[in-house]
Amino acid sequence: MKFNPSLQHVLKDHLSRYSLVIATAKRAREISESAEEEGIILTEKPVSLALQEIVDEKVKIIEPEEIRNI
Repeated sequence: MKFNPSLQHVLKDHLSRYSLVIATAKRAREISESAEEEGIILTEKPVSLALQEIVDEKVKIIEPEEIRNI
């Protein structure tokens, strides 16, 4: 499955690109480590799975006010 969300949709609520990248990377690492611990072979890339969770609002990104417009 090819997942390519609109950046405008993902960056709603004044979310900065920096916060999106950091949150996606952290969540992707959690997904990857969890799959490895459980012996699960992922068919999709952890980054794609993490970004999908953020778009679906399964993961909420909380960022400080001062970095929202970076």
